Amino acid sequence: MRGRPVSYRTYQKRTAALAFAAALAGSAVLMAAPAAQADVVDVNYQCKTPIGDKSAVSPIDIKGVKSGSSYKLTMSWQKGVSSSPVELGKGAMTPSAVIKVGGADSGTVAVSGAANAAAIPANTPIKINDLSGTYTPKKSGKVTFTAGVLTIKALGTTTTCSPSNSPGPSLTLDVTAAGGSGSSTSGSSGSSGSSGSSGSQSGSGGSLPQTGPEDSVVALGTLGGTVLLAGAAGVLWLTRRHQAVRR
Repeated sequence: MRGRPVSYRTYQKRTAALAFAAALAGSAVLMAAPAAQADVVDVNYQCKTPIGDKSAVSPIDIKGVKSGSSYKLTMSWQKGVSSSPVELGKGAMTPSAVIKVGGADSGTVAVSGAANAAAIPANTPIKINDLSGTYTPKKSGKVTFTAGVLTIKALGTTTTCSPSNSPGPSLTLDVTAAGGSGSSTSGSSGSSGSSGSSGSQSGSGGSLPQTGPEDSVVALGTLGGTVLLAGAAGVLWLTRRHQAVRR
């Protein structure tokens, strides 16, 4: 026995419900997927210099870019730290630092960069160029990256600046170790690389997306859009089928 024909108004309601369900599915994907977290953190550096102790606070930003099974980390200073009683000529100052690894993994990542490209006047806060290095996960999970000791070498002297305010992480990533969870080891978790050459060390041979909140939203938005397109395609197919039946 054949059922009663479905009215066009009822059919419109059903197709609208399907489209709404597809939109909800896309929203659920966006809400459920994890994202990297990046924060600019104020770090109070206490520096041991050849002419005595100095202190300075600088906001620190750490970014991560995935490169194969590793991540290129870039550490940035928004303000200068320490100072020199004499002018530092071009190329006279070379910085390096360590990033502390915490959370699911442990250890440190050494980061380094190019010497100063311009002269630094005497008694002026020293602006540190971006420093970069490579982190390779040893364990899977959420891993934090926190500013560690900064070292400045200039004119045959060494200045060491240590964070004194127990700063929080500047970056948190959800990582996967090669071959599974792996085993955690203390000590260095990566090798250093300068900001000028580390880009050419990327295994992919091209620019890679930054592993931060913006890129996570873009990737998840693409996935959500795919779900919505699939729902819309289903609605279009049902509409054409209904029109064919009516004819």
